Amino acid sequence: MRGMLILYLALVAALPVAIMATVLPVNSYRAQGIDALDCDGPASILLFAIPALLVYGVGAILLYRRRNRRLHLVAFLCCALVFCSVGWNAAAALRESYGAASVEACA
Repeated sequence: MRGMLILYLALVAALPVAIMATVLPVNSYRAQGIDALDCDGPASILLFAIPALLVYGVGAILLYRRRNRRLHLVAFLCCALVFCSVGWNAAAALRESYGAASVEACA
């Protein structure tokens, strides 16, 4: 039971990192209303996204293995939701950085 407490504490501690990875815009210029390329966009998102994906991916796997209790099942679903939302934003940042216009302008 002590291991699960440590896991829950790690998930709560990593929540601000996951929130930052989710709410950062893919293109900060477009978020301000300027139609321009952002060459630094993916790095700023991936800085937060990679640790969050690791923590919540491992947390989801460990909680899924012990899904016999309702609390662990709910926590697994929350981990999977956070993992998907962070992954979606990270994938959008990578798509933005490897687009045709971005490759030419940001090289």
